[in-house]
Amino acid sequence: MKKCISILCLSLLISCQYEDYDDSKVVDSPLATCIDGYAKIPGTDYEYSCLNYDLMGHITLEEMDANAGNDCWGWTDSTTGREYAIMGINNGTAFIDITDSTSPVYLGKLPTSTVDSSWRDMKVYNDHVYIVSEAQDHGLQVFNLSKLKGVESKQVFSADYIDNSFGNAHNIAINEESGYAYIAGAGNKGIYAFNLSNPLAPKLELEAPEFGYSHDAQIVIYKGPDTDHVGKEIYFGSNENRVDIIDVTNKLEPKLISTFLYDHQYTHQSWLTDDHMYALLGDELDELDSNYELKADAKTRTVIIDLSDLDNPVLHHNYEAETKAIDHNGYVKGTEFFLASYTAGLRVLDILNIDQKSISELGFFNTFHDHSDHDHGLPKLNTIKNQDPGGDHSGKKGNSEAFNGAWSVYPYFKSGNIIISDINSGLFVVKKQN
Repeated sequence: MKKCISILCLSLLISCQYEDYDDSKVVDSPLATCIDGYAKIPGTDYEYSCLNYDLMGHITLEEMDANAGNDCWGWTDSTTGREYAIMGINNGTAFIDITDSTSPVYLGKLPTSTVDSSWRDMKVYNDHVYIVSEAQDHGLQVFNLSKLKGVESKQVFSADYIDNSFGNAHNIAINEESGYAYIAGAGNKGIYAFNLSNPLAPKLELEAPEFGYSHDAQIVIYKGPDTDHVGKEIYFGSNENRVDIIDVTNKLEPKLISTFLYDHQYTHQSWLTDDHMYALLGDELDELDSNYELKADAKTRTVIIDLSDLDNPVLHHNYEAETKAIDHNGYVKGTEFFLASYTAGLRVLDILNIDQKSISELGFFNTFHDHSDHDHGLPKLNTIKNQDPGGDHSGKKGNSEAFNGAWSVYPYFKSGNIIISDINSGLFVVKKQN
């Protein structure tokens, strides 16, 4: 009998040792809990305004050996489930393991391929990250993210491939359904698309300068209400003073479907709802006056475009928030819109009733601090971001403090972690309160 009990206990011990690890069983304790409108890091004077979102973890620019931050994206290792933040910084691209969101680990950086730049953008496809920058002659960097597995100390990584066919660019978009990467804002290249079937040898298949400069873009296999275009690969280009909708299914013959025009200042970025019925558009300059300072009565505006007929997109309505800030990058996940709104931080909007022109704020986490009155013990603002350059790269659009704070967000991690890249303060990991 004793022998049987011993064998049973040994079996249970072995089975426990090899049981699959389930992240959902881990209860993270936030670095700073949002209480009464503020999240204060215990034992410090660090304090952030917030609603319904806690601060889980933070990696400073100093830890990344950088002076300024820019864009961000995320990667989840499909074999381990580990989550990684990818953040653009002035001198390269940083990689942070955020699996334990309360103890994020900075793994190192991929240095810029030429010189430093305030602008860097990246997207992920098939376990590789593709990076462009406004840095002169930067080209397209490709890095195999599998190299991050098992990294325990800070590294300086090397690109696995560089394409130098287009020099500098402002942005990159990837259609993960088709496996094509679209370079945006690469001089006079227009629509410039690579086939990524071989991740370390992207093949250029589309160059269409006749469509002009795109500041940002989203490309999808269309599944919306317009039956004339269902199943086609459609390019939605935020093109400085308009949104161009282009059929890029045939890479040898892209076709303009329509153009959306509105009372623009600078058409910056748009993102589709999951049903492809609407696009939520951010104009980067419409909250500013002629001196590129925030208007006294500024309210952050999101332009909602009705896409029920792709041949005739129309204004659905303008949503004006109570925030006095510029909107930058925004992404839809289900019935929520996650918007990086510069000095107003991350704003989370409920778009469930967008049909009825009803949008409301669910929560926010503001990573930015105006140091003119009080600093809450935070480092002084030492970086001011120039406004996005646009097609002429003249820089005439201003160098205002309104262009600081939250540059971008990434809300697509399964864990519910949301990353915010802050120009002045580094990477923040936040999570909705239970």
